[in-house]
Amino acid sequence: MTTSTNTRTTPGGDAGGGALLYGCMGLGGTWGPEPYGPAEIEAAEAAVATALDVGITVFDHADIYRHGKSEAVFGEVLARSAGLRERIVLQTKCGIRLADGDHPGIYDLRGPSIVQRVEESLKRLRTDVIDVLLLHRPDPLADPDDVAGALTSLHRQGLVRRFGVSNMGAAQIASLAARLDVPLVANQLEMSLEQRDWLEAGVVLNTGAAAANGFPYGTLEYCRDNGIRLQAWGALAQGRFTGRQNTPEQHAAAQLVSALAARKGVTPETVVLWWLQRHPARIAPVIGTTDPERIHACRPAAEGRPDLTHEEWYALWVAARGNPLP
Repeated sequence: MTTSTNTRTTPGGDAGGGALLYGCMGLGGTWGPEPYGPAEIEAAEAAVATALDVGITVFDHADIYRHGKSEAVFGEVLARSAGLRERIVLQTKCGIRLADGDHPGIYDLRGPSIVQRVEESLKRLRTDVIDVLLLHRPDPLADPDDVAGALTSLHRQGLVRRFGVSNMGAAQIASLAARLDVPLVANQLEMSLEQRDWLEAGVVLNTGAAAANGFPYGTLEYCRDNGIRLQAWGALAQGRFTGRQNTPEQHAAAQLVSALAARKGVTPETVVLWWLQRHPARIAPVIGTTDPERIHACRPAAEGRPDLTHEEWYALWVAARGNPLP
């Protein structure tokens, strides 16, 4: 599948993502071999329509989501909606191969595998170009020159407009970026009020807690300095601060989230997303719920203007960590 390079401007802000992204992992039915049907297509249409209604135009996929069914059902939505493709930014990921029979799940960023996975995603999504392709996980056996060669070929053929990574640290990103003529535009990491290693790494330095923090220090700074947009997967923390609390720290933070939401006239989901967006690294949260009501609850965050003071932001952080700052 080939096409000429297309450089049309896509919505949703810069190529690394808008204020919010819609994560499509929940679309397409089960994770099993069962095919999707009309019910799954209708559910996908409802989720996409609601996301657009609240101002989200960037849709995040991966070739492994629901064993490809998430992309396929989204392709059905695109086929049914004239003009929709031109209104959105379409992002997908490759690099993970799921377990199959006696074969374990592995990471695979060999050049030919990247090209094959992209061609398969294009067919499922029923489009001739992917706006942003992310490398899903680092592959320890990957040859950076081989990876860069595959990405360069995909770009020159017009199959992919922009590239990024996911779950990678600064050194890994820099090694790949040095081999590419096009800039990397995004790094997608797990980031939330619950998952805070990315934040804690910058303040536990020179303390006893530093050894337990595995986040590669300097990654946020590298991304900021090089125009790489941080995208936060798991941004709503599976509802741990909006109704599914399990620990004393989550209960304390949830109470503060609720109080701030009431004071500002927004939903608790919005406050949780604002906490990420308030960080100067320009974090774009990815929301993955398929519930239209919960998507609507994120509407104020889609505007990208977090209404949290310096003190409110810190109060949420301290409540969630359960201990004073070092």
